[in-house]
Formats: sequence, C-alpha cells, structure tokens
Amino acid sequence: MTSIRTGEQGAGPEVGSASWVGKNGKLTAVPTGRRTRRRLPHLLVGVLLVVVCVGGALWWSSNAQDRVPVLAVARPLSVGHVLEPADVHEVEISAADAVATVPTEQASAVLGRRMATSLGPGSLLTPSSVGPATIPAAGYAVVAVALKPGQFPLELAPGSPVLVVLATSPPSATQLAGDDSTWPATVTGVAKAETDQNTVISLQLPGTTAPALARVPAGQVSLVLLAGGDR
Repeated sequence: MTSIRTGEQGAGPEVGSASWVGKNGKLTAVPTGRRTRRRLPHLLVGVLLVVVCVGGALWWSSNAQDRVPVLAVARPLSVGHVLEPADVHEVEISAADAVATVPTEQASAVLGRRMATSLGPGSLLTPSSVGPATIPAAGYAVVAVALKPGQFPLELAPGSPVLVVLATSPPSATQLAGDDSTWPATVTGVAKAETDQNTVISLQLPGTTAPALARVPAGQVSLVLLAGGDR
C-alpha cells in the first residue's frame, strides 16, 4: 500500500489530509487534523455574564447600605400609654424614604414618654407619636359607637384601621356622607360597658362625615377590620 500526498487545489483532498491508495486503486482521504472552532462568541457571552453578576452584586450592596434601622410599633398602643421597650421593635427602611421616623439609636428619646396618638402593630414610630395628645387630629373628629358582640372583630384595638358599615342608611346620614354607606376610620379607644353587653368604641374619622355617623341609630353600625395601610 502506497501513501501519496496531494498538494494541488481542486485536484484532491484538502491540504492537511493524507491520501491512501486502497486495494481497489481509489484514493481515500483521511483527515490528519481538526479545524479550530471559533470561540469568540462564547467568550463574549462569558464576559457578559460576569458583567451582569458584578452589576447585580453592586446594586444589591448599594441598596443594603442605603437602609437604616428605625423603631416600629410591636403591639397596639393607645393614646396616653407610657412607651416601654417591649412596645417597639427595630425595622429597616430605605434611607431615601421621606418619612419622619425615630432611628433605633435614639430610642431613649421616646421611651418613657406618653403616646400622643393611638397606633397599631407595624406602624412606624415618629417624633410626633409621643407627647401631648393629638386626638382628634386636625380636620378629624372622634365619634363613640356602642356595639354588641358580632358587630366588631374581637381583634379590634386602639390604632386599628376599620371600615364603618351601615346596616341601613337613614336619609340624613347618606346625604352628609355623599350617598355612601361605608366610611374609613381609626379606632382610638375600646371600653367594655359595665351595665350591658355593649362595647363602646371611639372612632376617629374626617370631621365632614363624623356628624353623619353620630346620627345613625344604635345597632345599625358594624366595623370591618382592615389590614394596616388599607385605609
């Protein structure tokens, strides 16, 4: 068997391959090497992945550094309550949020002082949360309603956001409330009546709708407890 190299273009196998004469007298091309694959696209994809990962890490690190620890309410607090360490806990918020808060390191400035308003769990403590009572707030009024068991949730507490629902709508009430039978309000106090099964609940709501609620006959109001921030 004889080995013959072919170097002329177009006359035989490609350069880099060997030609052998077989028993049948025909030339057989046998590759002697592999063409180098182009790896540039794969390299670009790898570089792009590295850039994305590094950018994501930098973004996460930047956001983490921009968060600050502040005080939030840990349990229902009513106006006049003396603030204790167990009443608050630490949460982190974005430093960019334009919200008046009490940083954790300034807890001593508010602990031991009386609450100026009623707050529910999860609410952020603010400098104005303590001090002289601010209920009702400007533009608001407080209305007391006597409710029987089943007309309000047992979880109701000062600071809870609620929706006042009228079982019936007297003409005078609907006119003053804009023909609406539901009003958002905030619980400011809960007291069990000593003479009957009623529970007296104080509600803070806009001063324009407070007179309408005060005119609703007893027994025609129910309260729906809302999640914090749904007011």
